Amino acid sequence: MYSGSSDGEGHETQQRKIPPASSMLWVRNLRRFIGSGTGLGSEALMELETKRILLDIFKEKQQKNAESGTIPSFYRKKPEEGSISHRVQRLAKYRFLKKQSEILLNADDLDAMWVCLRENCVIDDSTGAEKMNYEDFCHIASVCAEQIGPKCRRFFSPSNFMKFEKDESGRIAILPFYLYVMRTVSLTQARIDMSELDEDSDGFLQSHEMEAYIKGLIPNLAQLRDMPDGFIPMYCRIASRKFFFFCDPHRRGKACIKKVLLSNCLQELMELHQESEEEVTDTEQAENWFSLTSAQRICDMFLALDKDMNGTLSKQELREYADGTLTEIFIERAFDEHVRRGKGGVGNTREMDFECFLDFVLALENKDTPEGLTYLFRCLDLNGRKYLTTADIHTLFRDVHQKWIEGGNYELCIEDVRDEIWDMVKPEDPLQITLADLLKCKQGGTVASMLIDVRGFWAHDNRENLLQEEEEPEEE
Repeated sequence: MYSGSSDGEGHETQQRKIPPASSMLWVRNLRRFIGSGTGLGSEALMELETKRILLDIFKEKQQKNAESGTIPSFYRKKPEEGSISHRVQRLAKYRFLKKQSEILLNADDLDAMWVCLRENCVIDDSTGAEKMNYEDFCHIASVCAEQIGPKCRRFFSPSNFMKFEKDESGRIAILPFYLYVMRTVSLTQARIDMSELDEDSDGFLQSHEMEAYIKGLIPNLAQLRDMPDGFIPMYCRIASRKFFFFCDPHRRGKACIKKVLLSNCLQELMELHQESEEEVTDTEQAENWFSLTSAQRICDMFLALDKDMNGTLSKQELREYADGTLTEIFIERAFDEHVRRGKGGVGNTREMDFECFLDFVLALENKDTPEGLTYLFRCLDLNGRKYLTTADIHTLFRDVHQKWIEGGNYELCIEDVRDEIWDMVKPEDPLQITLADLLKCKQGGTVASMLIDVRGFWAHDNRENLLQEEEEPEEE
């Protein structure tokens, strides 16, 4: 009896299910006790608290970014002079520029490439031009790699071959390709030289850095080698000013290196590489701002206008510019808009320094460029409204008309000139002329000359006769 009863109890015990640990009260209490950190040591509590604070900070930052959107970093503090960061930056920059110089083709490499191009090209029977197809292109690439090294391979890529005009047989001329290689090497070398002078490594050159770059170029420019040593600082000031006039439109005092490399100013400066003086006419030298002839002309002009020899020009002195053909209202407006206040005195005694004079000359000699026309438009905009009205045109041309009559010319109707200007510009708004209208019509320089210079209006009035005089020598 007893044995049977015990067997039954054991069978019931086996059929009972053991409850999961999570359902046990003591397990839940233990987990709650440990999760609160009450039973942890001081180090574990500190680690847990740190993790919680960092998680809260991360969530708060994510929430702010989601509400305000992604804002890029636009300011980074420059490292202090002499600090470890500054030294590391300079060392990294030095090594990078040195590496770029080492992989650049030198003069001997360019000569060897030209020889390879000529020896492995074909002559076009119809034009006599030296050309190569893609197979020749690849063969020349392998030959140059053997003679020059791997640093020339980047010029012989398929994409470079496709950049050039091809004939019916799919061939390109070797001369444009070689000039492309030379220009690429020249611009790369110029960028390396400018980057070495960029003291703060921000991609911009200040005036003294640009002057140092130009000074370093003088010994390599054939037309400037004989420049007197005493004139070099003045030449560098004159030459660098054109870069800032065209590459620093907001007048921040620094020019972007990329803009300098892509501007026509650098190409104009490099034209002075020509060895023989016979290759360059006197007219070309005078037109090139960077020529020694032009720099001396600008310097002599300033000295001739500076009657009191104080290093600056007053309004009265500037009125003698261009034989006094500029109108008085334009001279007044040039001082109002482009002469820094307090530079030469107080109130109305402000005078124009040499840098401002260079900008003045550059604007008048480059009236058809956006930069020159922008400079002049600020002078023409009498009320600072960003546009010109018929009343502004009438006021500006009134001084031109007075000088025109004083010169013994025929009587003019100011309203007819005003209507002619409107027909030339064809503004979008028929009641006003904006800077965009002058740039769009491609005659903005002519319009500006008509409103500020009696000689400019005379040239426009006699344009047909002047054009005929230019054509007659060509026919003879």
